[in-house]
Amino acid sequence: MGSSYLWKLSSQKLGFLLVSFGFIWGMMLLHFTIQQRSQHESSAALRQQILELSKRYVKALAEENHGAMDGPYVGTMTAYDLKKTLAVLLDNILLRLGRLESKVDNMLYNSTGSNLTNGTVPSQAAPSTSNTERVSVAELLNGAQEKCELPSQEGFPHCEGKLKWMKDMWRSDPCYGRYGVDGSTCSFFIYLSEVENWCPRLPWRLKHLNLEEDKKGQTEVRTNFAELYQVMSRREEFRWMMLRIQRMAEPWVSAIRSLARKQNLAKRKRKKILVHLGLLTKESGFKIAENAFSGGPLGELVQWSDLITALYLLGHDIRISASLAELKEIMRRVMGNKSSCPTQGARVVELIYIDIVGLTQFKKTLGPSWVHYQCMLRVLDSFGTEPEFNHAHYAQSKGHKTPWGKWNLNPQQFNTMFPHTPDNSFLGFVVEQHLNASDIRHIDDIKRQNQSLVYGKVDSFWKDKRRYLEIIHSYTEVHGTVHGTSTLHLPAYVKNHGILSGRDLQLLLRQTKLFVGLSFPYEGPAPLEAIANGCAFLNPRFSPPKSSKNTEFFKGKPTLRELTSQHPYAEVYIGRPHVWTVNIDDPVEVEQAIRSILSQKIEPYLPYEFTCEGMLQRVNAFIENQDFCHGQVMWPPLSALQVRLAQPGKSCKQVCQEEQLICEPSFFQHLNKDQALARFGVDCQTAESSSDTLVPAYSEARRHCIFQADLLLFSCAGAHPSLKRICPCRDYRKGQVALCHDCL
Repeated sequence: MGSSYLWKLSSQKLGFLLVSFGFIWGMMLLHFTIQQRSQHESSAALRQQILELSKRYVKALAEENHGAMDGPYVGTMTAYDLKKTLAVLLDNILLRLGRLESKVDNMLYNSTGSNLTNGTVPSQAAPSTSNTERVSVAELLNGAQEKCELPSQEGFPHCEGKLKWMKDMWRSDPCYGRYGVDGSTCSFFIYLSEVENWCPRLPWRLKHLNLEEDKKGQTEVRTNFAELYQVMSRREEFRWMMLRIQRMAEPWVSAIRSLARKQNLAKRKRKKILVHLGLLTKESGFKIAENAFSGGPLGELVQWSDLITALYLLGHDIRISASLAELKEIMRRVMGNKSSCPTQGARVVELIYIDIVGLTQFKKTLGPSWVHYQCMLRVLDSFGTEPEFNHAHYAQSKGHKTPWGKWNLNPQQFNTMFPHTPDNSFLGFVVEQHLNASDIRHIDDIKRQNQSLVYGKVDSFWKDKRRYLEIIHSYTEVHGTVHGTSTLHLPAYVKNHGILSGRDLQLLLRQTKLFVGLSFPYEGPAPLEAIANGCAFLNPRFSPPKSSKNTEFFKGKPTLRELTSQHPYAEVYIGRPHVWTVNIDDPVEVEQAIRSILSQKIEPYLPYEFTCEGMLQRVNAFIENQDFCHGQVMWPPLSALQVRLAQPGKSCKQVCQEEQLICEPSFFQHLNKDQALARFGVDCQTAESSSDTLVPAYSEARRHCIFQADLLLFSCAGAHPSLKRICPCRDYRKGQVALCHDCL
């Protein structure tokens, strides 16, 4: 071991060592010479000189390396290397010094023995009793660092298992050695906490790691779009998104300035972020960019443009890819890495925003390196992916044949359009305000008319809705925005405007009292736009709820979520007087809602989370706090946890929602043991583990607890028929449901 560490020393240090040791041994030889010439010098004096020289040498090394950071990952010349080298060399020197002292004592004793008064010759020359001082190798080897006292692994559920694996397998790939793993528990722990992030970091390493973080670039908010326009103008696929960003530039800049006044946005690390839009690649075959200007679906492009804007204004370094060639160019340095360890050196990216189509492309492009980038992924996923579809083995055991699941990610890595699936993260979008300053000044001149606008730009959406529409027509004038040549299902009394520009549509909404849902499309942005312009939204209720079990549209999607209405978000988080959820097949209920709406003045309302500032706040909170590359769940803070027991037949999503709370899957692991549940009054007399999405759960009759054996299967969805589900709920900010009160 000594020689391998010795070669790590720089030539300057090595020279110093050789000169120093040469000096010591030279002085020792000089002592022999002195002893031969002068037999009267005492052994104690010689011994004292040798030890003094040794201490001076060690002191010189210590002073020269004062402040050197310990540990195998700091650099090629570290106190860690020097200490191990010294330990071996000093151990050898001490052994030789002991032998030398014995010889010196014997020699001096023999030369002065004739002067002893009693003339007795000892049978054995014992070392002098005054020779009690020693340079302790143990002090060098057994310092605080080398003892490697491990911190608590609370919140790092995989740490113990990974340590056991490393103990047996660290020689399986030479890459571990290149990261400094040497077979010791300490080196395992440092690797698992700093390279692969499965364990908590050692306290004595944190100061150095914090210094390293401080050296990295800190981000500053941007208030100028010039750089982003330059990048996006190069690609035709980005034209629709760029036009949206340009239209909204002024409110975006006002929003980032406002947020900076309310929150401290300084001292944030500037991150390297890859944005890969798989849906815009030629290989996807979707042609979404080509159809964007002719009435094609725009929901995904709206969300992507708003996300890109938020990342840019928050000051991060973003690279946008919309082709496989661009993706390969950005990731070329790590493609095909077959090592068990991540590629050494600066990370190519630190965060990756991608869609489901891009996910397949990304995995194929990276090959074996994929495993080192999984934790960085944030997948834009409109309808969400529930844990039982995300977990590949579990999905297969349940017979799910969806092509969209089985990614084995943390379910919170999926980012949705609306906060409809608490197991996923709500990324959202911004409801665009098309009216400019001139329009706003004259907005009071626009008077509400006794008219309705039907939400349905395709003729087929109007099919089988005549009775419902006739009731509405009996109270108001009915308008539509149907495009295309077919108007077969439009009643003759409908005033159809065709495709309208965003500005013209909002002016029409400002004149309208009632925005009418037809049951489809599900969960679109239009109702929020209507509510923001002062319309009441007539929201069709679904009974029974629509899901993949009874609705063709949801079949194949990785969710069993049940929609109780056309727009569940508007139903749950907005409600009356802005949203009236009704059974459109019940004329009495429809008429009562219409009369109530027309009898009052309804003010414009837009939830904060769908404003530019709300999205900036949410995206920044996710970037700063969501960390799926480390084992510990530090956010949301545990202070937000409120435990509830769901009655049999109810999901955690339901029971939390009924109490105006949100199910928070990050907290499940803190309830997955009997000691934790005891603090909340749950008495587990017996317990077992299960790999099922409906646990942890509790049998009150038997006082029996069932805990989760697979962390990827924690789920807010699903109800147990006979057991009470143990549910981790949290509060949320009004108009910003993704964040708890203590989350900022």
